[in-house]
Amino acid sequence: MPAVTPDNWTHLARVPEPPESVSDRPVERISTAPSLLEGAGFPVRRPWPSRDIGFRQADPFLLLDHMGAVEYAPGEAKGAPWHPHRGFETVTYIMDGAFEHHDSHGGGGYISNGDTQWMTAGSGILHDEMPPEELVRRGGLFHGIQLWVNLPQKLKWTLPRYQSLEASHVTLVASERGDSLMRIIAGDLAGYHGPGVTWRPITVIHASLEPSARLRVPWPENFNALAYVLTGSGSAGPAGVLVHEGQGVMFGPGGALTITASPYPEGPSKRLEVLLMGGEPIREPIASYGPFVMNTHADIVQAFEDYQSGRMGTIPATHLATTNSDAPDNS
Repeated sequence: MPAVTPDNWTHLARVPEPPESVSDRPVERISTAPSLLEGAGFPVRRPWPSRDIGFRQADPFLLLDHMGAVEYAPGEAKGAPWHPHRGFETVTYIMDGAFEHHDSHGGGGYISNGDTQWMTAGSGILHDEMPPEELVRRGGLFHGIQLWVNLPQKLKWTLPRYQSLEASHVTLVASERGDSLMRIIAGDLAGYHGPGVTWRPITVIHASLEPSARLRVPWPENFNALAYVLTGSGSAGPAGVLVHEGQGVMFGPGGALTITASPYPEGPSKRLEVLLMGGEPIREPIASYGPFVMNTHADIVQAFEDYQSGRMGTIPATHLATTNSDAPDNS
């Protein structure tokens, strides 16, 4: 897993474990992600929203799609051609392989091997996310996630924004024991800050745990707490609830978050790879349909009208050939 991983973690700053008097967050829900097709037909696993972890439990996170890991044959790689969004942010983090992004506000970039693109759709934007020509032509390994982050009603009409977060920008820290690496993509962990600029207080971390490692970190009590196992297996929470690849975890209240890796190495990295995320819940009504996430049904109707009338922007002339449909896509 090429996502930025130093050869030696011992020189990194270490996050001290909270005192034992700080209560650990218990596991409240587990969601085993079903598989489905997105975009032009690429496979994803989606732990939320689901029957077990819905909008209310994941708030302020709306959706998590786990893309891969998949070894594409030549000609197999697919993406999400031009489509609109309104009312939230999309965060695309690539661990293996590459994606290219273009949008109607001039944003764009090539992300690979630990890079992140953070797109604020806000009042409305058109964009595409496609595998580069080389990956389509030759095939290869692809592995990433896309996270949707909600915006409160007062920010849903903010101007679109694009952030390119290169792997070298990610803040790297180690656990107090030195057997876990944490890549802070956005937010704060014990005073260490990730590069992502967020509208709401949230934290997003990709952690790698060596076999048998126990990662226990402080977590703001006003945040919710979620985890998703990218690869490997282990346990979560003080009761040691078993978790494995493709499962999402929702934690209860407390001031510390605990993840423990299995002693038996699994997966391509021979480590437990897990996403940790949390934020202040927005606690507003959600009306969601395809690529739009607003507060009321009337907002959704308005979003479709604005998209169809071109008020969300237009596809740049140089990219018109890359789209084959005017219908919204929900990627």
